[in-house]
Amino acid sequence: MPHDRKSFMLSALAAAGQRVSFTPVQIQKLFFLIDREAAALVEGPYFNFAAYDYGPFDKTIYDELDALNQDGFVETDHMQRHRLYNLTTQGFERGTLLLNALSPTAQKFMKDSAAWVKSLNFQQLVAAIYKRYPDMKENSIFR
Repeated sequence: MPHDRKSFMLSALAAAGQRVSFTPVQIQKLFFLIDREAAALVEGPYFNFAAYDYGPFDKTIYDELDALNQDGFVETDHMQRHRLYNLTTQGFERGTLLLNALSPTAQKFMKDSAAWVKSLNFQQLVAAIYKRYPDMKENSIFR
């Protein structure tokens, strides 16, 4: 099923389950992993990641999240130390439909990636990405 970038993002976020929030670093790394390791499964890649302060980064992700927020699919919580992003009920329902339209292999990869990203704290996640993708450590300020 052809995906546009917003549909891809909704399906990847829905793969984490309902009412699951992502920090900026988690969301960047989730989309990076899928783009880098499973692009063919989801008709990607969808982003152009560059090595940045804390590894792979693409500002476009935030632009798309803002658009999804305007569409009523994503909520952004600015009350925490870091922004938190999560799907609205409508976003989760749409994302789940899109996710279920993908192959079982793609669905499993997205679910496993979302669970892995959510299971690590900031330091663990950045370190794990650098270990697996040393090219993304190039401009790092993370020590």
